[in-house]
Amino acid sequence: MPELPDITVYIEALQRYVVGEPIEKIRVAGISLLGSYDPPIDAAHGKKVLGLRRMGKRIVFELEDDLFMVLHLMISGRLRWKERGATVPKKVGLAAFDFPAGSILLTEQSTKKRATLHLVQGEDALAEHDRGGLEVLDASRDEFMDALLAAKHTVKRALTDQRLFSGIGNAYSDEILHRAKLSPFKLTGQMTPQEAGELYEATVAVLEESTLVIRDEVGDGFPDKVTAFRDEMAVHGKFKQPCPVCGSPVQRVVYATANEMNYCPGCQTGGKILADRSLSRLLKDAWPKTLEDLE
Repeated sequence: MPELPDITVYIEALQRYVVGEPIEKIRVAGISLLGSYDPPIDAAHGKKVLGLRRMGKRIVFELEDDLFMVLHLMISGRLRWKERGATVPKKVGLAAFDFPAGSILLTEQSTKKRATLHLVQGEDALAEHDRGGLEVLDASRDEFMDALLAAKHTVKRALTDQRLFSGIGNAYSDEILHRAKLSPFKLTGQMTPQEAGELYEATVAVLEESTLVIRDEVGDGFPDKVTAFRDEMAVHGKFKQPCPVCGSPVQRVVYATANEMNYCPGCQTGGKILADRSLSRLLKDAWPKTLEDLE
């Protein structure tokens, strides 16, 4: 799922390509994309894009006449800049947004189409899409710590809860926790002020550094290769690969049908292998509990 760094660079590119330009037409190929019908989506036709903003993991197009187009890419939604009037791809294509100089194609590579597009009128209606999470890059250390320590979650859950922190998802929370040397299962209520402060520093550093890397890759173009699995990542998507800090094999915990968290037992859990809900039940006593058991 595109997260804060990816959405930030998407918005920067869209600002270069479409701000000040009118939406000539929105061609919706997947009706499940539309999350609202009042006002109808064609009310955006002919309206200029006045600006863009990020709202959590959502991209907001600010249009004339106090209209806002709210796009949530979910896990597999991606944007491409193509020639004007480009055909919406079959199977993966959801919509095209036609502008005088080109078209934005919205695709989703999943069999389950979860991306959503809402057209709303007025700031009050737009605010209904705001989950209310803290914008970490705009927040102070104390504000971050207050939000974190007030939560009653594991630290992994807290970082990815959009009601607590805005724009952080599975991929970058893995990287943040590795940088902070914290177990993803650490309970926020058991964290010390020092640990919370170090997590704040790690969160800011990972988000800023990742944004810079993606921004440099894109340059003046359009981000066509948005992915949750990046070569420079330390642990996310690196199961069994050596940790770049300590060399321990990166481990994972599968916690939903298509979701997993990655961590380094050497850096984050004192060598302990965290239990995987499915495999640990199956293997029972044979489930490795430490790094030594993996050897």
